[in-house]
Amino acid sequence: MPLERSVFFSPFRLDLANERLWRLAQPIPLRPKTFAVLRCFVEHPGQLLTKAAFFEVVWPEAVVSDVVLKVCIRELRLALGDNARQPRFIATVHGRGYRFIGSVTAALQPVAPPDASKSMAQLQDPEFAGVRLDAGHGPIVGREVDIASLHQCLDKVWSGARQVVLVTGETGLGKTTVVEAFVTEAGCRGTLWIGRGQCIEHYGAGEAYMPVLEALEQLCRSSGSQDFVAFLARQAPTWLVQMPWLLSAADLDRLQRSTLGATRERMLREMAGALEVLSAERPVVLVLEDLHWSDYATLDLLAVVARRQESARLLVLGTYRPEEVLGKAHPLATLTQELQIHGHSQELALTLLTEAAVRAYLTARLPGAAMTDELAQYIHQRTEGNPLFMVNMVDYVMAHDVPGALVGSRDPQARLVEAVRGMPESLRQMLDRRFDRLRPEEQGVLEVGSVAGSEFAAAIVASGLEADVEQVEAWCEGLARRGQWLRSRGHSVWPDGTVSAR
Repeated sequence: MPLERSVFFSPFRLDLANERLWRLAQPIPLRPKTFAVLRCFVEHPGQLLTKAAFFEVVWPEAVVSDVVLKVCIRELRLALGDNARQPRFIATVHGRGYRFIGSVTAALQPVAPPDASKSMAQLQDPEFAGVRLDAGHGPIVGREVDIASLHQCLDKVWSGARQVVLVTGETGLGKTTVVEAFVTEAGCRGTLWIGRGQCIEHYGAGEAYMPVLEALEQLCRSSGSQDFVAFLARQAPTWLVQMPWLLSAADLDRLQRSTLGATRERMLREMAGALEVLSAERPVVLVLEDLHWSDYATLDLLAVVARRQESARLLVLGTYRPEEVLGKAHPLATLTQELQIHGHSQELALTLLTEAAVRAYLTARLPGAAMTDELAQYIHQRTEGNPLFMVNMVDYVMAHDVPGALVGSRDPQARLVEAVRGMPESLRQMLDRRFDRLRPEEQGVLEVGSVAGSEFAAAIVASGLEADVEQVEAWCEGLARRGQWLRSRGHSVWPDGTVSAR
């Protein structure tokens, strides 16, 4: 089988043989010279590349100005979603050139789809492997078991058993990162249909099926527009009519007449059937992110797809935050409970990172830094292993050159505590937004409790708020049950016999 050389920098894959850039299953068009600049970058990761070096490699027989290179760099940043001020991939070295700072791994990958029975053990073999998980801020750590669980679900999908997996966790636990890493690896195991939709927070009625329509449009772009439009016209015309920009005026008029009076039930049947037909050609991976903001019509579709008994090579991956649905009479809470009780779905609940995972992350981002173990212990203590908080704290540490400040210090432990005492402003703003969304009585509990200490008795807060102890305990239990801000620590007994939750 002929082999092609691919270069990975998650979530992107650069196909050097066919000169194509992919983000997951979606091709990203680049002009030839822009592709050549990107190739130059990934073949020299981490190295300073001067303008002269680019001119010699990309324009060897032409005389061009700096503006031409800047245009290519601008196009690449746009294609990669990169920001010149806070780069994930292309960093400007002012007055000298550019440096590619993404984590790059090269691999030989079969051109033809690999066998569907390929196991995770084979994926780790050098012949097939090569994807190094990276989120732009260093490697993904502590999520190996979670990603392996998703691959096990994909193994079942290849054999015709549909799977619905809901990846859950509080803000910052890395739900999107885990899903992106898995989808990137899954694309290396075989040819898949991959569609992704994003639920958006609305302050009014949202568009019905919005994330599903977004995923369908993505499939249209990645698979060849006309073929996929023809497929939808046959299998799901009520859905195609929702995307008029894919049709000519005459075709749209004809389709609107044929679907006039279509019911909600028909739309559900059409899409459930279309996904099954589509999966007969190759497995379908449908990613629906932030379902806690989903419109109710999308949840209806999720229920129908999960409960159908027909064989289908279909994997539905949904993500949501439990704290956004618990205690708020959100239909997603009832739906997920019903699906799991009857074995129609499973939950992959992400947990906080261990101190060992934080240490591994620090070692990768700060190789050779002073007091890595102490830094890991302190950052884990400050963040409790929340990946988003950890990344922000490590960014803060790097920006303030904390490792360098520790070298030669008479009391490095005290210097460490002093240097990392602050909090990144971006993190503070995020926490402020989460705090503002709480009810006034819950905000009062946290304000008084924070004065009492990181661990406190509900009776103390009740005294500070001049409120009933049982009511304060109920507020605290509600926050703890939703995984917001508090955790239950049992009870304490006061000298006068008062029993209070902690």
